[in-house]
Amino acid sequence: MRALVAAPAVDVGVELREVPEPEPTESQALVEVRAVSLNRGECTMLLTAEDGWRPGWDLAGIVARAAADGSGPEVGARVVGWAPGGSWAEIAAVRTGHLAEIPSELDFETASTLPVAGLTAKRLLELGGDPAGKRIAITGGAGGVGRLAIQLAAAAGAHVTAIVGKPERAEGLSELGANRIEIGLDPIGEPFDLILESAGGESLAAALARVAPEGVVVTFGNSSGAPATFEPRTFYRKGSPTMRGYLVTHELLAGRIGTRELAELVTLVVGGRLDSRIDLRAGWREAPSAISALLERRVAGKAVLTVS
Repeated sequence: MRALVAAPAVDVGVELREVPEPEPTESQALVEVRAVSLNRGECTMLLTAEDGWRPGWDLAGIVARAAADGSGPEVGARVVGWAPGGSWAEIAAVRTGHLAEIPSELDFETASTLPVAGLTAKRLLELGGDPAGKRIAITGGAGGVGRLAIQLAAAAGAHVTAIVGKPERAEGLSELGANRIEIGLDPIGEPFDLILESAGGESLAAALARVAPEGVVVTFGNSSGAPATFEPRTFYRKGSPTMRGYLVTHELLAGRIGTRELAELVTLVVGGRLDSRIDLRAGWREAPSAISALLERRVAGKAVLTVS
């Protein structure tokens, strides 16, 4: 079968190659992959990966072989899922606890955007307690996680401030539910009950200065690549604020999230209550240009590759 693999000697470090078909465990189904969505994490990892490494987390497709233990969807089921690598391929082995069925009205491309971005956005908001009535700031508001988090927070009754890096990346965020949009997170200003922080560096330091006395800062990325320096007294003198880290991979591998949460996201999208915007669609042979666009912040929302 064919798959996209790390190739340090070529453009953006990825190329299409023939690889062995996966051998599933008893709790894994084999999925014929129809679409995958790109995430900054896996694309960044490609830049330093060893030759032959298999990237790919999000996928959507059709079950070609059901799990041997009888769990999960049957052959022919349309599914969305997550794999800890190797999804950018014609066939992927996926743990059934990381698969959810999708109806015929949901296209594979849209479904593929839900695992990493959707599960991250959903769980981040839960870490701050009931969002209703709270002031929530979301950095990286124009990204895949940010756009979904804005919608989920607004629907739950929160006052949402979307933080973006450039004015042009604010387009459409008010329509998704953002009450306010800021260009960069300033360390001085009104406090927030919950701050979802993915930029790192100065932005994380500002978040620690802006969090409310009983608020929560959740750090889940460092798109700036910069270290964060902050004055601890600015943080702890507030009262009892909390800073937490979150990585969706750990939650999935530990079995704390999976099929049920994916199914909930599918229901929201199909019901028109969640819009997972695809800003870039391309065939998987165009992966290098799509990856470059994502890493260079030329994508507002999600980038998706179709597998054919």
